[in-house]
Formats: sequence, structure tokens, C-alpha cells
Amino acid sequence: MQQSKYLKWFAVAATIGMLLILLGGALVTKTESGMGCGRHWPGCNGQLIPDKITTEVLIEFSHRVVTGSVGFLILILSVWTWKVMGHIRETKFLAVMAMFFLILQALIGAAQVLWGQGDFILALHFGISLLSFASVLLLTLLIFEVDRKFDADKLRIGSKLKWHTVGVTLYSYIVVYTGALVRHTDSGLICPDWPLCNNDQFSLPSNMYEWVQMGHRTAAALIFLWIAFIAWHAVKNYKDQRVLYYGWITAFIIVSLQVISGMLVVLTKLNLYFALVHSLLISLLFGLLCYMILLLSRSRSKKTQK
Repeated sequence: MQQSKYLKWFAVAATIGMLLILLGGALVTKTESGMGCGRHWPGCNGQLIPDKITTEVLIEFSHRVVTGSVGFLILILSVWTWKVMGHIRETKFLAVMAMFFLILQALIGAAQVLWGQGDFILALHFGISLLSFASVLLLTLLIFEVDRKFDADKLRIGSKLKWHTVGVTLYSYIVVYTGALVRHTDSGLICPDWPLCNNDQFSLPSNMYEWVQMGHRTAAALIFLWIAFIAWHAVKNYKDQRVLYYGWITAFIIVSLQVISGMLVVLTKLNLYFALVHSLLISLLFGLLCYMILLLSRSRSKKTQK
């Protein structure tokens, strides 16, 4: 029992740590601090610990320290859960995925520092970190037995909701990628207005940067409408299954806040705080959608069209 208590606290710490990695990576990109340590990795400017601290050095070096520290936490968590909860079918898969994607994102970050990478490759960095975060989050929810508290094994989910859940979760990753691409191509301010690139006239994008920016806005609008439809469907048909009912309402609230924060990022000319909130919200939304996938895998099918 005492071991279970420690495992829960450890899992929470690892989950918060992964959020810090995600936000730290966004901060590095937003402040253009990626070369704060020069072309040196894992050292910083030729030193293990830099003696000359600038803002860029502090942000980049802190991000590396947090990533390395959290990496050890996740390694311990993966081994611990494998040993204690290996009988639960998702545990081993999630433990491996958490470590695999964390290492992969660290290697991509290292490659960028040492040799440089194209913007389209770098845009994968945040998304890969997000997969690791989702794996750690789901492990934490399993540790807290959230699925049992919501009677996940007794859920009845119709084929319509199942397909929409899988579809919107996969699509959300495209939205994440397009958002990361906006950051890495410096397309954030190419369109001064919102929701159109130029509210005074309607026209197609005229260059790659406008296509990147407006492509992301279009993708975000579609996921907002999609989740709004799923939430309406869940409210209408799943009032008796509170985890689905409240889960999709929560998803709609988060995606609404995500759209608002994205608008504020543009209108405030890339305000750093709004930008970090924007990254936080998409991380929470993706984690919630992945949890819905977990519930889906545990549920039984409805014979109705629901």
C-alpha cells in the first residue's frame, strides 16, 4: 500500500516533468534560444556547465537539464510500473512508448544543435514529445485506477463515437504538427489579422509562410467543429456514462480555449505567455483524447448507431 502511494506521487512528478519539457521546448523556440549553447551537445558552449549566462543560454541549458532529469524519472517510472503493474495489458506498451519517444525527441534536439535540421523536421520535435507526455499521462491514470473508478470495462460505445474518437485523435496530431511548423518557420506574424490573413480582403495565401499560417488556422477550425459535434453527440446519447459525457464536454472547453489563445497570440503579436498557454492547452487536449482512446479499447460495443 505504501509502495502504491509512492508510485502515485512519482507518476504525478513524471507527468508534470513532461509538461515542463513540452513548455520548455516551446519557450526555446519562441525566444529563439535554440543556439544558446552553440553547436555543443550535451555540453554548453564547450563547457559542462556554462560560466557565462545570458538569457538564451539560461533557457536552452535549463531545458536540457529538465529533459535529462525527467528522462531519469520516466526510466524509473517505466521499470517500476512494468514490475508492479505488468499484468495490466497497456502498462508495458505505454512504458516503452514513454521512453522511446522521449529519447527520440532528445536525439532530434541534439541533431539540430550539432548539425541543424530543416523546419519541417524540427516541427516533429514537439509532436514526438507530446507522444511521450501522453504515454506518461496514461500510465499515471492507470496507476490511479481512474479507468476502474469510471467503470471503463462496463462502458458501451457505439461505432459512430468510436470512429469519431479515433479520427479526431489522429487528426489532432496533424493540427499539432501544423502549429509547430508555424513556430519553426517564423510564420506567426505573417498574417496580421484574425480570422483571415487580412480581414480587409479575402484572398488565397500568396507565399509559403501564409500557407503555413492559414493552413494551421484552417486545421484548428476543423478540429474545433469536429470536437463540437462529438461533444453534442455525447451529450445527446451518453448522459448515462459520465466519463464520456463529461470527457467530451471538457474536450470542447479545452479546444475552445485553444482557439481563443491562438487568436490572442496573433492579436498580441506573439505574446510569450499566451503562446505558452496555447502549447499547454494542446498538450492537455491531446492527452485527454488519448485517454478517450484508452477507454474505447476497454469498452464494449453498442449495437445501436450511437
